[in-house]
Amino acid sequence: MNDTWQDRRIDPEDSPCVGLCTTGFDDVCRGCLRTAAEVGRWLDMSAEEKRAVWARILAAGYRPRRRG
Repeated sequence: MNDTWQDRRIDPEDSPCVGLCTTGFDDVCRGCLRTAAEVGRWLDMSAEEKRAVWARILAAGYRPRRRG
């Protein structure tokens, strides 16, 4: 499946955090699939950088929590 943040109607400015923060030896959060560096820099990232992260984590199988 070639899922994109546009297909999902995700605002790329929104954080992909799902509140399940845990990493393994590879330094990737099991909840949002971002690296520790990406999590730490999220607020300082440009819109282009955030879109790139969204594209990568969606391609890796990220599934956002249901809202409501």
